[in-house]
Amino acid sequence: MRSVAYSQEKAQVVVNDFIRSVYNWMVMGLGLTGIMAYYVSGSETLVRLIFGNQILFWGLVIGELVLVFAISGRIQRMSGQTATALFLLYSALNGMTLSFVFLAYAGSSIARVFFITAGTYAVSSIYGMTTKRDLTSLGSFLFMGLIGIILASVVNLFVHSTAMQMIICYVGVLVFVGLTAYDTQQIKEMALSRPAGLDADVQRKGAILGALRLYLDFINLFLMMLQIFGGSRE
Repeated sequence: MRSVAYSQEKAQVVVNDFIRSVYNWMVMGLGLTGIMAYYVSGSETLVRLIFGNQILFWGLVIGELVLVFAISGRIQRMSGQTATALFLLYSALNGMTLSFVFLAYAGSSIARVFFITAGTYAVSSIYGMTTKRDLTSLGSFLFMGLIGIILASVVNLFVHSTAMQMIICYVGVLVFVGLTAYDTQQIKEMALSRPAGLDADVQRKGAILGALRLYLDFINLFLMMLQIFGGSRE
């Protein structure tokens, strides 16, 4: 009985270490994004370079998409160090393109929405971590909702409807709150399914993949809420 209890305790330590690693990398990515966004927004030269050159701007956006698909789809073929470097590179590039947030919204508004987002995100993540309900079917439904948001956003680029944009934002908040809970549960299941003594490099790649998913949930939830609750700069 003692050996069984010890084995269970050791397994729980491994699970906790993996989940902690996922959140540590997610926070590091968010921090890097925030630092880069703030730095670029404070440099008139960089603002003009990025937002005054459509080729460069869309090149950065496409580069970010390539990095996301590379990490998500090819992570098993790369080393843990490479996956980490690509995740940090993506976080930095995302910060450059998101620097417009500091240009378009008041600093106090950004801070307020950030804390609202953080609180909402924390509640969703805790629910995903503790619920005994299987969220797999919900994940499929939310993915369909995400596709709908993307399509509606593309259409609104041509329509320029403020009402449609607000609807997209409200639906987006619901979708990304749900995805946060779903992805958290998936990461928990990933941690529980990992055998003890797994190679450190494999553990790192799993943590980076999980961090990327949670990072994307947070960033998108923040941007949706910012459009709803944010106040523009005077």
